[in-house]
Parts: sequence; C-alpha cells; structure tokens
Amino acid sequence: QVQPVESGGGLVQAGGSLRLSCAASGRTFSSYHMGWFRQAPGKEREFVGAISMSGATTYYADSVKGRFTISRDNAKNTVYLQMNSLKPEDTAVYYCAADPTHWGTGSYAYWGQGTQVTVSS
Repeated sequence: QVQPVESGGGLVQAGGSLRLSCAASGRTFSSYHMGWFRQAPGKEREFVGAISMSGATTYYADSVKGRFTISRDNAKNTVYLQMNSLKPEDTAVYYCAADPTHWGTGSYAYWGQGTQVTVSS
C-alpha cells in the first residue's frame, strides 16, 4: 500500500513552468503505476498523464501532450509532473494516484489530497 502526497503547486503566469512532485510512502513504490489527474472548479476530474512502474512508458492526454512531462525516481519514491507553457485552462487541483495493476486512464486505488495550480493570464 502507498500513500501519495503531492507538493509544488502554486500561482504562475501563463507561459510559465511549474513542477509538481508526488512522494509516496511505502517500500514497494516501484510496483505501482502512477497517474496524474486534475479537476477544475465545476468540472469533472480528468486524466493528465501516467507513467508505468519502471518509468519506461508514459501516456498523456491530448490537452497536455508536448507541454507536460511525467518522470519518476523509484529510489526516492517520487513521481514528477513537469508543466511547461502553462495556460489559464490548466488551472485546477492536481492529484497523484497509484495503482499496482491499472495504468493510463484506468482507475487507481490510492489517491493524494491534491495540490492547487493556478495559471494567471
């Protein structure tokens, strides 16, 4: 079992960059696929991207492809979301999720509490 904890959110101007981190407790972090999701006010939660257990494979939503990059450091039990060329429509609470079986846009068993990202125009 892992418990994801996100950090790194904040306020940034449009066109800027931000890197989110997700530290997951537990000794078997490398046995979990990790995903990033976001939820804007009044909207449903949406998939942002995911990374496989080993980090060899990543998958992104079309809305962030080419701008966001997911990576992980299994030695540090941490997954990262590097966000570049941010737009006001990227404003949302960003969540990190973990699952030992599902990956991509599938359901995840363990969720963090979220971190707010606000992009000003």
